[in-house]
Amino acid sequence: MSERADAADAIDTEATVLRSGTIRVRSEDDILRARQEAREIAEEIEFSTTDVTRIVTGVSELTRNMHLYAEDGIMEWREIEAGRDSGLELVFDDNGPGIDDIEGVLRAEHSTSGGMGRGIQGTKKLMDAFEIVSTPDDGTTITVRKWR
Repeated sequence: MSERADAADAIDTEATVLRSGTIRVRSEDDILRARQEAREIAEEIEFSTTDVTRIVTGVSELTRNMHLYAEDGIMEWREIEAGRDSGLELVFDDNGPGIDDIEGVLRAEHSTSGGMGRGIQGTKKLMDAFEIVSTPDDGTTITVRKWR
């Protein structure tokens, strides 16, 4: 059974994908590459400096979690449009062990690594839309959007 974040800001708007790219995350170097690529795309889309920083911080948190817990995963970025809005959608997908307490993670009450457990919750606060699906058999997929 999959668990889905119950959030008012979940991904519910259809968007047109203008361009996209993928980075496989298997090492610390890949985390750095994902951060750099997200920064470059966000700057090309002309996000403010503050929003570029928010996006890169979210990418850093989610790719680090992917590497730490699943060891291998994919970050896909998409430049998107929905009506008059434009932005960036990022999808983080892994086949790791899944998250057994999504609600606890979203309340920053759960950590498997002994850390503070605020990476996912913090990323949710930095983005405009957030969705998480996780199952023990299929891993975790987190989708975030930031609108310009």
